[in-house]
Amino acid sequence: MNSTVRRNARILAAALLILPLVPAVSQESGPAMASAKGFNYEVISEGGEAAAEKLVRQMDLRFEVYNRVFRFTDTLIAEPLKVRAFESEEHYNDYITSRLGRPREGCVYLHYQRPERRELVVYRNSEASERLLSHQGFIQFLRAFVPNPPSWLRDGFAIYFSTLSFDQESGSIQYEENLAWLNTVKSWGGTGPSMEAILMADIEGIPENFAPASWALISFLLNSGNEDYRRTLFESFMVLSPSASAAENSMAVMARMRNWINSAALKQDYDNYLESRRTFAELVDLGRTAYTAKETIMAELYFLNALELKPTHYAPYYYLGLLAYEEKSYELAEHYYRSALQYGADPALLNYALGLNALSSGRPVEAKALLREASRLAPDRYKDRVDEMLERIP
Repeated sequence: MNSTVRRNARILAAALLILPLVPAVSQESGPAMASAKGFNYEVISEGGEAAAEKLVRQMDLRFEVYNRVFRFTDTLIAEPLKVRAFESEEHYNDYITSRLGRPREGCVYLHYQRPERRELVVYRNSEASERLLSHQGFIQFLRAFVPNPPSWLRDGFAIYFSTLSFDQESGSIQYEENLAWLNTVKSWGGTGPSMEAILMADIEGIPENFAPASWALISFLLNSGNEDYRRTLFESFMVLSPSASAAENSMAVMARMRNWINSAALKQDYDNYLESRRTFAELVDLGRTAYTAKETIMAELYFLNALELKPTHYAPYYYLGLLAYEEKSYELAEHYYRSALQYGADPALLNYALGLNALSSGRPVEAKALLREASRLAPDRYKDRVDEMLERIP
């Protein structure tokens, strides 16, 4: 999904350059706010026109990613989705308290019966808001089309999309699969809520551990590799009604699923799927173990799988560089090492590795410069080794 997300984000970003944004000063009471309109959103920002325009572009990109899955018709939205962004924590808390009676951390979606009153409210200077924006932003998107979706669909996808992030420098959307609940769900064994209990929660009551179990079900239906499950999930979106209750929508989805899915096979496939999934940390640890045991093929596989989960983490790149170096693939090793350096690896370690790689590939002048930089950055670790090597390099 990551490559698809990035490709779609680039396409939409180019389109947004064509659409003129409409900044204006809001006349609502309270702190001075500026507004901007995009394809599907209106942003009202305390940060001024530039901040409003930047946020509306981000939200339109998020909308595009969400709708690549759901394929809702944009014209079904009665009003542009509204986002109200505060720069002041005091102003944010005052506003939320006036609506809910108490403050809420970072970001919250306020859903009202009248579409024009619904809004996503965010405090932009909060670290929590960046995490919550994806979660709450998805709920705003879904409830714009289906005000009362099945709870498992709402909560499961909100968690699934909560790691959708916006890169401020490039102006692009990035996605890393959210596996934060994987170990928790796997630890339940057979004691967690049943799939039937999750699907029927709006009818029979919300069970314990509902949110992580909902995420696990969504992850399974999307990523198990079984096209029947994936297709059935997508087709279930088509039976959701904007005028139905959550219980009625849940019954409609259940009826659709029962027509195509064998419940016994579904449970077995679900259990097998969870058992087969690994977190990023697990994959890196397995890769290190295989690397130490000289099981290079398995090590490479684990590190490549880890890279798919976190394409901006330095660890898989570094170890893939070591593997390439040992295979005498020096150009590939340099690519991996420089990628690791780009994503935050220890500069001294990577300069030392790049120096050895340059030396082995017949570039002694470059090797000397890199090794000296490693020595300068971490003399306690590398000075003696580098001095000894430099004496032997012609």
